[in-house]
Amino acid sequence: MSLKTVNTALTTAFVLFIFWFGTDFVVTPETIAPTFGLPHWPSGDGDGFLIVKGIRDIGGGLVLGVLLLTGQRRALGWVLLAEAFIPFGDMTNVLAHDGSTTAAFGVHCLTAVLMVITGLLTLRETRKVTSAPVPARG
Repeated sequence: MSLKTVNTALTTAFVLFIFWFGTDFVVTPETIAPTFGLPHWPSGDGDGFLIVKGIRDIGGGLVLGVLLLTGQRRALGWVLLAEAFIPFGDMTNVLAHDGSTTAAFGVHCLTAVLMVITGLLTLRETRKVTSAPVPARG
């Protein structure tokens, strides 16, 4: 199996997971919110903030999906690296607010690490291979 096939499968899984997770936060924030890892959830009109998180996730998934579908592999690698900041930030937010360490590391940190690995593999797949110059005979 080629590196490109593996990278495509991993990125497709990220896109689908991000869409699923983001859509759940938009449609049923009260159901999916406890899996995020924070110990306390906003009360009253707090669902609006959870929907913002879902929209952010869907937007990030759309960017990855567009780059994947249009074949912009190098840009895809860089965006995977950049978007890994989102789950890393989520992890630090959960830890800073005395949330679940299991969710912080098992969900958010793992997602960030896998995104970095996939981004680096995609950049490796797209690097230009140059051959060493042939010495001139003289």
